[in-house]
Amino acid sequence: MSQIGRKEILIPEKVSINTESSLVVVKGPLGELSLNIKDGIKVTIKDDSLFVAREDDSKKNKEMHGLTRSLIANMIEGVSEGYKKELQLVGVGYTADASSNKFLLLNLGYSHPIYFEKPDTIIFETPNNTTVIVK
Repeated sequence: MSQIGRKEILIPEKVSINTESSLVVVKGPLGELSLNIKDGIKVTIKDDSLFVAREDDSKKNKEMHGLTRSLIANMIEGVSEGYKKELQLVGVGYTADASSNKFLLLNLGYSHPIYFEKPDTIIFETPNNTTVIVK
């Protein structure tokens, strides 16, 4: 059995999951995500846990078992907490500034500053000049 696929997924209180035939819909405070489940994979919810199982041990089902569990776990994290990555700028004079609502200003050793336009769904934070937090 898949090492990853057999692990249960704990469902936070602020997240609701709906499994309709071959579609899993995850709703949370940060949005809604859906995933089509392939034939041969079953998703069941018991209490506050979600389980992914496969119908048989065919090669295709073994491949999809762990993948489906990982995708659903990532969907739950995305709608409940969101994703976050911290970037460190390492170099003499390398700085970042996210004080503008439209651009991230980067000074990366070029003769000119770099203005990176912010997408609407992404938030940039700069707690100091050499750290950029992307949410």
